[in-house]
This record gives sequence, C-alpha cells and structure tokens, in this order.
Amino acid sequence: MQTYIVGGAVRDELLGFAIKDKDYVVVGSTPEAMLAAGFKPVGKDFPVFLHPTTRDEYALARTERKTAKGYKGFAIHASPEVTLEEDLARRDLTINAIAKADDGRLVDPFSGLADIQSKTLRHVSAAFAEDPVRILRVARFSARLTDFNVAPETMVLMRQMVDAGEVDALVAERVWQELAKGLMEAKPSRMFEVLRACGALRKILPELDKLWGVPQPEQHHPEIDTGVHVMMVVDYAASQNFSLPVRFAALMHDLGKGTTPVEMLPKHIGHEQRSANLLKEVCKRLRVPNDCRELGVMTAKFHGKLHQAPQMRPATLLEFLIELDAIRQPQRFKDFLKACEADSRGRTGYADCATPAAVLMLKAQSAAAAVDAGAVAANCEGPEQIKIKVFQARLEAVKAAG
Repeated sequence: MQTYIVGGAVRDELLGFAIKDKDYVVVGSTPEAMLAAGFKPVGKDFPVFLHPTTRDEYALARTERKTAKGYKGFAIHASPEVTLEEDLARRDLTINAIAKADDGRLVDPFSGLADIQSKTLRHVSAAFAEDPVRILRVARFSARLTDFNVAPETMVLMRQMVDAGEVDALVAERVWQELAKGLMEAKPSRMFEVLRACGALRKILPELDKLWGVPQPEQHHPEIDTGVHVMMVVDYAASQNFSLPVRFAALMHDLGKGTTPVEMLPKHIGHEQRSANLLKEVCKRLRVPNDCRELGVMTAKFHGKLHQAPQMRPATLLEFLIELDAIRQPQRFKDFLKACEADSRGRTGYADCATPAAVLMLKAQSAAAAVDAGAVAANCEGPEQIKIKVFQARLEAVKAAG
C-alpha cells in the first residue's frame, strides 16, 4: 500500500499558496485493509476514508466510466490493481493531476508542472468532456489564477460539450456551488468571461449573458457596454473583499437592461423593477440562498433610487429607509450600500468617485435607529398612534442629523 498527496494541495504548494486541506490517494489497498488500519468510511459513491487522527481524506485509487449525461453519470471502479497514473488520468486539469510521494518526489505523468510554469489551464484527457462540472471548475480557476489562460484545445473541447448538451444536465445546486466559489475569487469577471467564451453562460445564466452589447448612456457609463460594466462592478466588490451576498448583488443588479426595448436604448427607464423580477426567477432556478436573494433583489430594485437621496425631503428619506427595512436589518442595509458603491465605482474613470448618497443614508439610518421606540410607545394609546409617534420621533432625529 502506497499513499500520495494529490490534487489541490500539491498544486497550491507549487504555486506558493496556503494549503487548506490535504487529499490522499491510496494505491494497492482495499476497503477492508483501510478499515483494519482504523480509517473511517465516508460517502457512498466511492471508497473514501478519514484518517483516524488527522481526519484527512484518503481515497482508494479508482477509475471512472461514463454511463449517462451529467456529473453523476459515472460508474466507479476501485481496486488494488488501479495504478496512480490511472487515478490521475481521470482528473480535470493537468495542474490538478500531480501527486506527491511520502519522500517528496513528484509524480507528474501529464506535464502539470510545465503548465504551471506556462500558466496554462489544460485538460488531462478527452475524458474531461464526460463531466460538465469541469467547465465550471475551469472558469472558477480562471477567476482564482488570474494570470493563467485556458489552453485553446481545452476551450474547443468545452464548446463541444456545450453544443452536445452536457451543460443542460447540470443540477441547480452544483451550478450555484461553483458560481458562489468563483464569485469569492480574486477576479470573478474572468469566470464569466470563460463561461461566455465557451457558450456555457447563455445556458446557465442567459439573463446575464444578454447584457453584453447592450449600450448605456455614455455620460454616466463611459464603458458603454452593460456587460463590461457589470464585470467591473463585481471585480470592484471582490477588490474590497465584500461578502458573497454583496458580490452576488453586484453581479445581478442590472439584469433588466437586457430586456430594454431597442427603441429606448441607450436609456433604460424602469430597468430596476425588471432587474428585480428577473433576479427572482434566477434565484428560484438556481436555488440561491436567502441572504443572497434578498440582498440581490433589494439592490436591483433600489440602486437607482439611492442616487436620489440627496434631493429627498427628510420624511421621504425616512420612508425610503423604512422601505429598505434599514432600521430593523442594519447589516443588510449596509451591504446594500456596499453593492451600490460597487455599482458607482465599477465604471470607467469612476473607481474612486465619492458616494454622497450612501453617506447621507447611513447617517440618517444611524439617527433613526437611535430612537428608543419602546419609550415612545409607552406614552401612546393603540398601535396606530404608536406608529405615528415613532415615525415623528425618527423624523426629528433624521432632521437633526442634517
């Protein structure tokens, strides 16, 4: 029995990244031998075990055979006769098909080291085409390894997979899982550029794919193209280390511009509500978590109205805060302002622009939230009077805050 560190841990060590988890492949063993050595079985699809002390994952060397469309359509074969090279051959990219022996020796049968040096994302073999999730993974690696490029032959293969309908077999949960990981990488725009280049984006997120080529008024958007703008917005959110809900909201805030009638272009009157409606459908289709969905819909619906805040009367400003539920949910409100900040600064020449509307809204929210609603309610009779008096007290606080 021989064990090797494989996959991401080896890759990240070679790239100089911090190693989060170590995965091992075991050659020449059986499930019975692993159990006898104290390993604990985990999972049901193929033989994977947890080390009795380190809790690292150890998988028996295995091969895979395609049996149906989608990423679950595989027959797994694990036995002591499966070699390390056969196990590595089933992996997606050459940079992920490098193993490290106990003595530090690298086993690199598919030239992963050369691809790391040339900064290339290249598929290991034609078997890559058997798993559509690999398209998402390549796109995600592009967002993480920002100076790597997809090999031309790999891009051709991914296009062929899209044309063959493999992407159509992806389940919503797996699509969201990969998109969420990609959004949290250093430059999320590269993920969507790769998905768009191979044709997968129009299958996975057609609402987003439609934004490229849609013009916006040049005086407000020097970059003009809506797709380019959205990529700048999400990359700004990433540069500020904003949370996943904020990055998702930044990505989805302008979906409605893809449905603007041609005769109305480059203006997009009413696109905010259309964006919110489209986003609700996307979230339902991909089963997006509630925190991302709620912030995304709020940002899509109200990012335009935020810019009107400096012209609002104090009462209108307070009503807007109530509409945003800013007093009861201050953190979500702050995240909304972050997403709107990304929208403002995700434009050519506006990377450092001031955000006076956000500053004003935050100041007003703080003043309104400081009002002791319980104390006000103690001197009121009935719920209607409480509502009026609390609003009046908060309005006076907003006015005093300037």
